[in-house]
Order: sequence, then structure tokens, then C-alpha cells
Amino acid sequence: MIPHLTPERRARLALLRPTARYLSGTEVHVYALAISASVLLSFFPFLNVMLSFCRNVLHSRAAEDAIYLALNDYFPGEMATFLKHNLALRGRLEYTSMLLLLFTANGIFEPLEVALNHAWGVVHNRSYLKNQLVALGMIFVCGALALVSLMLTALNKQWISPWQSLGAVQGWLNLLMFKLAAVPISILALFLIYWLLPNRKIPPARVAPAAIFVGLILEALKYVNLAITPYLQAKLEHEYFIFKHSVAILLWSFIAAMVVLAGAEWTARRRPEDPLS
Repeated sequence: MIPHLTPERRARLALLRPTARYLSGTEVHVYALAISASVLLSFFPFLNVMLSFCRNVLHSRAAEDAIYLALNDYFPGEMATFLKHNLALRGRLEYTSMLLLLFTANGIFEPLEVALNHAWGVVHNRSYLKNQLVALGMIFVCGALALVSLMLTALNKQWISPWQSLGAVQGWLNLLMFKLAAVPISILALFLIYWLLPNRKIPPARVAPAAIFVGLILEALKYVNLAITPYLQAKLEHEYFIFKHSVAILLWSFIAAMVVLAGAEWTARRRPEDPLS
């Protein structure tokens, strides 16, 4: 016990200690590594499917631009340029990418369900078939939410297009509109994952605070990424050479997975009468 800490700060540290112990467990690291590896495998198929759908089904150039805006937001600088120039989009709907996405995205939700069950103390996981069906439903739901976010960003971009004379201000407005659309939808996706993925009934009000908190932390991590990208890319270039971008996606996916699992542990541990802080 540190004597100069106030009782309120001591109480908050007491709330953080179980989460820190949970994240230090080897099982949690295995879950996070499995999730991040599947994110890496599904990353390019997801982008190809989204770009193909926006181009060939929606016929929306603004929605395509919203995807590139999102790439710049998540992966600034050289990495966004690399991703944009190396996507395998060839002007038609990528059915191969769709199949790969269904297969690899299932690999995200399977260890995620096991991890959430572990956090909630659920002994029995779903059967393989039920897990695949639930994962398939989550893929379509999360994909639909991502598409809604892109369309809202595209509509907002069209709304501010008359302000092209403002130059750099228009770029900031585009990014602001993207944030206003993407952040709430990301929080909604987290809420659905926390609520529906564990193999037990969970009151929706129990997981809503964690979804909001984790969503805001993940948003803040983007700015951490922006700040350290030049240093990180230089180190990855030295250590991994042509694989540096793949490793960067894997590293940030692992960190994001750990944050999501920490939110799950916090939600499962606290009681409705507990304070939200």
C-alpha cells in the first residue's frame, strides 16, 4: 500500500489489479495471438471485398474514398500508400476474397468466444458447428456495420464537397465526419461481441459501459500509432524488411485484442451495483 495515495486512487488501483493479472496469464496471450493472426489473414480479403462491393454493387466512388480515408486513419504515411497500391482489386467482385474472408474471419471469433467464455467462467464452449454459425453471423453483422460507416462517411463527404475551396480544412472535415460515423459504430460492434459471443445470457446493460470504454481506448491507440509510426517502421524495416507491414498489422492487432479481452474481464468481474469507474 502506498501511503500518499488517496482512498479513491487506491480503490481504482484495486480495480485494475485483477485485470492486470488476467492479462499476464499465458492463456490470454494465446487467445490474443490467435485473434491477431486471424486478423492479419483476413485483413486484405476484407479490404478487397469492401472495395469490390463499393465499386461494383454500390457504384460509389465516395465510399471507395472512405475506405482509403480509413486506411490513412489506421495506418498513416508509407503503410497506407503501400496498402492502397497493393490491393488486388481488378475491377470485379472478388469471390475468392469473399471465401477467404469467411474462412479467416471465423478464426477471429472462435478464439474470441473461448476467451470471453473463460473471462465469464463459462465451462463449456459452443460446439464447433454452433461456433461457426455464430461466427458467420458476427461476420455479416460486423461487415454490415463497417459498410454503414463507409456509406455515412461517403454521404458526409458529398455534403462538404462544395467546400473544396477551403483546401486543408476540407481534409480535416472529412476526417471529422469519418470519426463521427466510425467511432459509434465500432462501439456498437464491440457491444454485440461482448453481448452475443459468450456462451451464456448476459444483460445488455452489463456490457454497454465496457464497449464504450474499450471503443474509446482503441480510438486513442490510433494516435499512439500515429506518434510512434516513424520509429516503429524504421525498427521493423531493420528487423523484418519486406514483412514490416504485415508485422505492424500483427502487432497492433495483438494490442487491440488484449484491450478487448481486458474489457471482457472487467465486465465479467464487476457487478451492476459497482461504480463504472
